Amino acid sequence: MIAPTDRRVIEREAVDAHEFAEGIATRSAPVVLRGQVAAWPAVAAGRGGHRALADYVARFAGGAPAETLVGPPEIGGRFFYRDDMRGLNFKREQIPLRRLMVELLRIADQSAPPALYANAATADEHLPGWAEENRLAFDPGGPARLWVGNATQVATHYDRSPNIACVVAGKRRFTLFPPDQIANLYIGPIDRTIAGPPASMVDPDAPDLTRYPRFSDALKHAQVAELEPGDALFIPSLWWHHVRAFGAINVLVNYWRDDAELPSPFVALVHAMMSVRDLPHAEKTAWRSWFDHYVFGANADRAADHLPDFIRGVLGPPSAERTKQLRAYVMGSLHQEG
Repeated sequence: MIAPTDRRVIEREAVDAHEFAEGIATRSAPVVLRGQVAAWPAVAAGRGGHRALADYVARFAGGAPAETLVGPPEIGGRFFYRDDMRGLNFKREQIPLRRLMVELLRIADQSAPPALYANAATADEHLPGWAEENRLAFDPGGPARLWVGNATQVATHYDRSPNIACVVAGKRRFTLFPPDQIANLYIGPIDRTIAGPPASMVDPDAPDLTRYPRFSDALKHAQVAELEPGDALFIPSLWWHHVRAFGAINVLVNYWRDDAELPSPFVALVHAMMSVRDLPHAEKTAWRSWFDHYVFGANADRAADHLPDFIRGVLGPPSAERTKQLRAYVMGSLHQEG
């Protein structure tokens, strides 16, 4: 791996609810929480070996099948685009997690097994009862999601919400890049993605610096987190991260803050590509003043202070009513443009 190993993610011991709220949740950089979930029954089961972990998972009956990525041995566990970019190098199947564990056990000793990976399976839906037995010491702001598979890797991507990733079994390596490195990561299509958010085209473990020369600059800013069972990692919103799982069977649980009710800035970005990006330079410069005044400027939240409260409308302070007004305004505008 080329990413500099001397730029390790900062580490802390396990934290309680107060320490998380005051010292972790407000951070703008990742932090490893050593031993944060070491007391989980699931982690204890994993320490007993693959069979013990499979037996533990089998206790949770009645779950719905989970979306599972299935790739042939020749992809080496790297779920990605096909070489010609006309499709993906894997397929998706619906597999119950209990059955997936049985299959992972069956192929555990194969030298070149197929790549299997159930991703973001909500615990309450797919393993009812799991979340009650394996709880964090603080409120993560969203439900537990399970990631179960063998030796696989997920391309460098971002999450809209802060992410808390907890290793139950196996080892994980996260290679993280700050949000401002987007230009050096060579992002792939944003509307034809691998599994949700856009991803980097570069493999950090084997980067082609001839094809992607700016990636060498991204590596100067990379941070690496090596996680063992029982460890957790806090990843702030929009930090890019590549995830590599090691071992024949590995399990991770993550939590995203539940932002489902909040409008997505990504949608605003896409609309700006359509309406602003291709304007003449002088017009774009003029619109930049608007964006600075109403969105990015230090006093953007006070841009309507000179107006009476009753007339501010969509310029008013944050509230459910303002969000409703903004949605209606945007939808009306899009309807007129269409």
